[in-house]
Amino acid sequence: MRFLFFGAGAIGSYIGGSLSLQGHSVTFLERPEAVAKLRARGLSLDLSLAGYGVRQVAPSAFQAESDLEQALAHGPFDLAIFALKSFDTPAAAEAMRPWAEQFPPLLCLSNGVENETILRQALGEAKVIEGTVTSAVSRTEAGIVRLEKWRGMGWAASHPQAVRWQQVFAQAGLRPRLYADGKAMKWSKLLTNLLANASSAILDMTPGAIFAHPGLYALEMEQLREALAVLRAQHLQVVDLPGTPVRLLAFLAQAPSWLRPLARPLLAKGRGQKMPSLHIDLYAGRRQSEVHFLNGAVVRFGEQYHVPVPTNRLLNDLLSRMVQGELPREAFAHQPQKLLEAWARQRQSD
Repeated sequence: MRFLFFGAGAIGSYIGGSLSLQGHSVTFLERPEAVAKLRARGLSLDLSLAGYGVRQVAPSAFQAESDLEQALAHGPFDLAIFALKSFDTPAAAEAMRPWAEQFPPLLCLSNGVENETILRQALGEAKVIEGTVTSAVSRTEAGIVRLEKWRGMGWAASHPQAVRWQQVFAQAGLRPRLYADGKAMKWSKLLTNLLANASSAILDMTPGAIFAHPGLYALEMEQLREALAVLRAQHLQVVDLPGTPVRLLAFLAQAPSWLRPLARPLLAKGRGQKMPSLHIDLYAGRRQSEVHFLNGAVVRFGEQYHVPVPTNRLLNDLLSRMVQGELPREAFAHQPQKLLEAWARQRQSD
C-alpha cells in the first residue's frame, strides 16, 4: 500500500517507519529542516519494547518532501495519515483544500476532538476518519524515535477500507483496533489527555507528584468529571482504548469520594514521572499549546451544551496566558496551594 504522512514526529515516524519495514510505500510531508535530516540518515526505530529491537529504515526506503504538491506526486495514495499537533490543523487543512478531489482518505491521529471537523471542511465529510494512538513514543531528534509504551491505536470502522487497513497495520506490529463510534473514541482519548497535563505545566511538577497531593488529585478528578458531563450531554459513551482502561478511570472519577483514591495507581502507571506534552511545549518556549484543544475543547463544548466546567476553564486560561507570555511560568511553579486557591475562586465565580 501507499501512505502519505502529514508529520514525521514521534508518532508519524513510528507508524510510517513500521509500515515501511513491511515493504509499504511511505511518503512524509515535513518541514524542510526535518526533511533534510530524514533524507540524509533515514529512520532509527527503537522497538525493543515490542520485541523487534532497533530497526533502521534507509533513506532510499521512503520519500520525504516539504511541499504538498511534490508529496502528492509520489501517489496515488491508499491512505493519508495526519499526525500533526492540533494547532497546526487549520493551516494544514487550508493547504489541502485545492487538492481535495485527488486526496485519499485521511486518518486523523491528532489529539483533541475538533480536528476532524476542520479537516472535513477542507476535504469533504467522507474522506476523514477519526483515529487515535495510545502507544507512547518519544523522539530525540528528526528520524530517531523510541517506543516507550506498546499499547496500540484505533480508528472508526465506518470507512469501507477500515478492515483492510487494520490487517496491514497489525502486520506492522501497530496493534490496531476498530471502533463503531469514532467520536466516542476521540472523547475517551481526550479524558486521558487531560490528566496531569495542564496542571503539570502550570505547576512545573511531575504527574506522580500531582497525583500524590490530595488537593491536586481532587482537582484532577474534578476536571475529569466535568469532561464526562460534557461527553454525556452529547449522548456519547466512554470506551476503552488499546491498553487503556478508560471506562474504569471514568467509573473511579465519578465514584464516592472514598473510592476515588483507587485510581491513583492506574494514573501513576499511565503517566509516571515523565513530563507530559503541555509541560514540554511550555518549557521549550513554544508560543502555541494544545491546551486550547484539550481543556479548551471541554470549555467550548461545555458552553454549547450548558455544562459548567470551571476546572477546565481555569487550567485552560492559566496555561494559555503562560504560553502567550501574559503570565510568568514561575507564577504557580511548585505552589500547589496557590493553584488550589485559584480553583476555589473560579468555582465560586462560575
